[in-house]
Amino acid sequence: MTMSHPVILHDYWRSSAGYRLRIALRLKGIVHRRLSVDLVAGDHRSPDHVALNPQGLVPVLEIDGQVLTQSLAVLDYLEETRPQPALLPVDPAARAHVRAIAQAIACEIHPVSNLKILQRVEALAGSDARAAWNRDNIANGLTAIEAMLDHPTHTGSFCHGDTPSLADCVLIPQLYNATRWGVGFDHLPRIAQVAATCAAHPDFTAAHPDNFDPSREARATEEETP
Repeated sequence: MTMSHPVILHDYWRSSAGYRLRIALRLKGIVHRRLSVDLVAGDHRSPDHVALNPQGLVPVLEIDGQVLTQSLAVLDYLEETRPQPALLPVDPAARAHVRAIAQAIACEIHPVSNLKILQRVEALAGSDARAAWNRDNIANGLTAIEAMLDHPTHTGSFCHGDTPSLADCVLIPQLYNATRWGVGFDHLPRIAQVAATCAAHPDFTAAHPDNFDPSREARATEEETP
């Protein structure tokens, strides 16, 4: 598809949902510009951002003259408008399985671990409760994902087969979040295999949050300044 409009991704560097889209955009070879929305500073509540997304959330993708929100909906749009390389298998049952994995993470694990929920838990029960809540949620969720991946008809080095899928775009950001909170997954062999495979894939590594860490970018700028 010929794009007459610039593609702009509004996201926060540590946002799992934004990370999903960074991976997909790179897998699809979609050239784009990234604009940072600092959730900690409250940029998502600014009038300009709320005008883009009335929910005041990230990510937002401006593409083809459209303003798209909700990462799974955006992933579907990218797959429908730019079907190659495909992020969904051809077989209907396999497509349903890939979508189920993605939704189990994006609709079950992630919402309970987002910033607004964690701030509320901390306000009610303190910082220790916040950490315990998040670790338990992530650990229990990943155990269920491992069982979904460990199926005799769903083999391969990625979540499904030997090419990246929508499920991988969603799982890898969740694993980044797990590591941040001290939740290990080495004991989950299928998840560990997918993590290792994606870690060796250039599009996944290019989308990694560490590449967009504002403090790292600031240090790099200082080092380049004579």
